[in-house]
Amino acid sequence: MRVATFNVNSLRVRQQILLDWLEEAQPDVVCLQELKMKDEKFPAKAIAEAGYEHQVVWGQATYNGVAMISKTPIENSHTGFRVGPKDKQARLVQGTVNGVRILGCYAPNGTKLSTDKFAYKLTWYARLMRELSVGTTNADDVLVCGDMNIAHTANDVKNPNESAGRLHYHPLEHDTFNRLLAWGLVDAYRSRNPKSKDFTWWDYRMDAFNRDMGLRIDYMLATESLNKRITDVTQWKGPRALEKPSDHIPVTIDIA
Repeated sequence: MRVATFNVNSLRVRQQILLDWLEEAQPDVVCLQELKMKDEKFPAKAIAEAGYEHQVVWGQATYNGVAMISKTPIENSHTGFRVGPKDKQARLVQGTVNGVRILGCYAPNGTKLSTDKFAYKLTWYARLMRELSVGTTNADDVLVCGDMNIAHTANDVKNPNESAGRLHYHPLEHDTFNRLLAWGLVDAYRSRNPKSKDFTWWDYRMDAFNRDMGLRIDYMLATESLNKRITDVTQWKGPRALEKPSDHIPVTIDIA
């Protein structure tokens, strides 16, 4: 089974890029972020015709929005957190496919340090931690994937000294991410590429993609049992080089 995550940064604008990539990569399950559209605007028919008739969508106009699309049934699907009050921002979609519980995330950016939006980011992660223990344990096959909006290690930023203490590479964010891993998750890509500097996001400005001035903020985090079954992790840079691309690239894992 091939599982993907892709922050499309507006599905209305990037629909054809997504459809072309689905045809090329043939993932079985895809978690999408930043749909930036209401549920009724989601191109359900076009995506079903591409082979993904099983869909769980939580849209939101202008901002946010997440979805899980699959070639096979999605069981126990849910949008948002099961624990606590409903989040007003569409950032989490959940479901089980072929025995793997998948949580597709669009973590808050945080915008600026020492603001309510940054505090919301840390609170959102704390809620995600609680969510992991609803119905599963770290002994189960669980995958947390998506745009996590944190660059976890020095190899996930272009210049660690320059990024130190800034948004996406702040000690509070690192502590938060470390607690998530400590629950029992493994960074599937980093565990196989401990020293590589391969990014998943590049700003549209400053010719960042061609200069490779990016961040790795899109992750596949798997429990130990699932990570042992992962045979490959791929970061697909091709879509970022297209005209009017998303600023993120898709990431896939292959599960035996």
